Amino acid sequence: MSIIAVNNLTKYYGKSRGIVDVSFQVEEGEIFGFIGPNGAGKSTTIRLLLSLIYPSSGSAAIFGKDAIQHGPVIRQEIGYLPSEVFYYERMKVIDLLKYSASFFPGDHTARMHELAEYMELDLGRRIDDLSYGNKKKVGIVQGLLHRPKLLFLDEPTSGLDPLMQRKFFQLIREENQRGVTVFFSSHILGEVQRLCNRVGIIKEGRIVEISDIRTLQQNNYKKIRVAAGELNPAYFAAAGVTDLEHANGVVRFFFKGDINTVVQQISSLNVTDVTIEEPTLEEIFMHYYE
Repeated sequence: MSIIAVNNLTKYYGKSRGIVDVSFQVEEGEIFGFIGPNGAGKSTTIRLLLSLIYPSSGSAAIFGKDAIQHGPVIRQEIGYLPSEVFYYERMKVIDLLKYSASFFPGDHTARMHELAEYMELDLGRRIDDLSYGNKKKVGIVQGLLHRPKLLFLDEPTSGLDPLMQRKFFQLIREENQRGVTVFFSSHILGEVQRLCNRVGIIKEGRIVEISDIRTLQQNNYKKIRVAAGELNPAYFAAAGVTDLEHANGVVRFFFKGDINTVVQQISSLNVTDVTIEEPTLEEIFMHYYE
């Protein structure tokens, strides 16, 4: 079942482009990565799905219901961590979280304390005494305390130190194993590669690729390194070869095509070392943006 279904979603701010004809689906139980640089349209897409802003055209459904018409009902089952967190500064953390919890049915006190302990968040502190990283922790607890079925994360790790980032990723994996569907928006590609099943790449407001990460790597170019004593780099200058470099008896290049042709070329050489690697998500991403 598709938890999120987006069809030709478009948003203009006056004459300024937000997103244009964006279409994708997110299946139940997956962690879907949504990547692009700042200004590509990631946050606009999330705000449209949450009906915080309204589309110029197109449609979006969450849990099979129109995201605009049924926004208040849908949001009961959604957790949201925005890229920037702003709060009532004079409140204590615990009062803010209790206030947030009051919008959802049930008693969420135990869950709130459990998450705060896990994230090493002092509930007795005042909001205006917190660092940016600790305010982000408040947002994480706030987004998860009502046990949502769908979680929107918009640049979630900014402000968190590396150890807390690791704990946060573990928390998200545990939520996902519990059945929570996660929409993970980021420009930090290593995070997406580590966490997500599938990824959508957005460029200047339009989707340029949607694929599972493994397929994206396999169908893209390979990184090849060949070490041999006497090696003329021109030997590898052929169709599908790019970024050919040669230094200290080592040739490096990218290759896209039938890998057997390169393997046959290499087999006729007296090599000391060969490495064939799949590209990282970051390298694939740069391929779309260059």
